[in-house]
Amino acid sequence: MRRHALTYRAFGRPLETLNMETADVPRLGEGKLRVRMLCAPVNPSDLIPISGAYSHRIKLPAVAGYEGVGRVIEAPRQYASLIGKRVLPLRGEGTWQTVLDCDAALAVPVPDTISDAVAARAYINPLAALTMLKTWPVEGKRVLLSGAGSNCADYLGAWAYQHGAREVVGIYRSESRVARLEQLGIKPISIHNMPKISRMARESDVVFDALGGRVAANILQLMAPGATFIAYGLLTGQAIQLDSKPCARYRRFHLRDSLASMSGETWQHKFSAIWRLLDQSAMPDYQVFSRQEWRQAVEMALSPSGPKVLLDFTLPLHD
Repeated sequence: MRRHALTYRAFGRPLETLNMETADVPRLGEGKLRVRMLCAPVNPSDLIPISGAYSHRIKLPAVAGYEGVGRVIEAPRQYASLIGKRVLPLRGEGTWQTVLDCDAALAVPVPDTISDAVAARAYINPLAALTMLKTWPVEGKRVLLSGAGSNCADYLGAWAYQHGAREVVGIYRSESRVARLEQLGIKPISIHNMPKISRMARESDVVFDALGGRVAANILQLMAPGATFIAYGLLTGQAIQLDSKPCARYRRFHLRDSLASMSGETWQHKFSAIWRLLDQSAMPDYQVFSRQEWRQAVEMALSPSGPKVLLDFTLPLHD
């Protein structure tokens, strides 16, 4: 059996460093499932590591992609019941490939009620959003989101209301995101409207920041004592640089930190909650590309105004 994998052997711009490579599939290891991938999203969180932002923890060469959904085609005897079933093959090999092997204990079975497109995006952003809302409760509070319109910010905003938030305001970078934010009940503010952003920074109890850079620094400096600023993303590619110590509490969130100590039982339990939430959530529109069209997919994902992107490994290839 052969597999095709979007691989990078050096850090740099994704369109310059990624290549589709073909190799033989090795013998299945002990405790592993072999999964034929159905589809995988192209997220900023997939592309940023390729640039070298986290080079200290990535061993090259590496297959890109952190999440997706596939169907089990081979399994050890104790997991034979999963053959033919859909799973999320997570926390192992990169998901932008046609066939991969994953730890059977960490593979997440997908309910029949969940579509492939929803399942493929059920890990990074939903789990991060749910974990942050559990860690920093928002009941009765005014919440400000930067990078509004991104997948994670969408979940944070919609689910913040379910967790009792009084108001949710979102800072967007592209006008194309406004209708979606309003649909979710998130009050939109343009990233160019600095007077309004400054006012909301002073009035907000909790800020979830996906941007970093100058806007995030300005918000943090203006927040009141007792408020909390959570930095969880770096969509601008720029760190937060402050002129003085902020009055608000500053916290950083990396999903991988919370996963390090998470038991297999807790891991599976988290997804039980996520499936229920996703079943009730309005998902954003997305554009589908075949693996042959991966360059167009990455290019679209790099655009702040573009739709969400999905690589479909089942689509037929064309000449």
